[in-house]
Amino acid sequence: CERDIDDVMTRANGVAYALVARETTPLAEHSEVEGNAPEVAKKVLQGIASNNSRQVSRTSYVQGIYLFHVLVSDGISFICMAEEDFGRRVPFVFLEDVRQSFTAKYGTQALHAAAYAFNEEFSRVLNQKMNYYNTNPQADTIGRVRKEISEVKNIMVENIELVLERGEKIDLLVDKTDSLQDETFRFRRQARRIKQEMWWRSMRMTILLIIVVFLGLYFVLALACGPRLKNC
Repeated sequence: CERDIDDVMTRANGVAYALVARETTPLAEHSEVEGNAPEVAKKVLQGIASNNSRQVSRTSYVQGIYLFHVLVSDGISFICMAEEDFGRRVPFVFLEDVRQSFTAKYGTQALHAAAYAFNEEFSRVLNQKMNYYNTNPQADTIGRVRKEISEVKNIMVENIELVLERGEKIDLLVDKTDSLQDETFRFRRQARRIKQEMWWRSMRMTILLIIVVFLGLYFVLALACGPRLKNC
């Protein structure tokens, strides 16, 4: 019977162990504690080795007071161990950060690499990231922001679905659009009427001006030639 991990693990705050593996083949790992975390992690690997999904999956496994958090992406498993009271948000942000760094650095090499092929180099990266996420208060803020962004996306999708499910919402929008179109039509019709009134007013002023000019010319000629203009 195997000993429980609590009996052989030196207590550590935050992420205490991390492993990157392809199916059951370890590629790189780092531990901040002594104990049998690698053995437990390998058992976890055996349980998820059949998962070859191209989609990212996230799972947590309980072992005593510890949680083994697993992120699987494109056949590569990223595992970290932390105490249960450390929560899940930061460990999965840590794993996502590790995944991005590992994928950018090794890409498809990981699909055919031998056991621990990247351990000498990438174990230092694991160590650096573990120290950062265990000691930097902003790490939890980063996780919270990412979680809030995800929740906002869910709310947005839910709201859109509610609008689509409720026909009266769409009808209301259509009615409002029709109302705006009616207002626009009335405005244009009123503008044309005002324009016509201004044109007629201008025309009346022009006709009146012509009449005044003709009358003025007549009076000048009448003074010179008489009322009937016989002397002109």
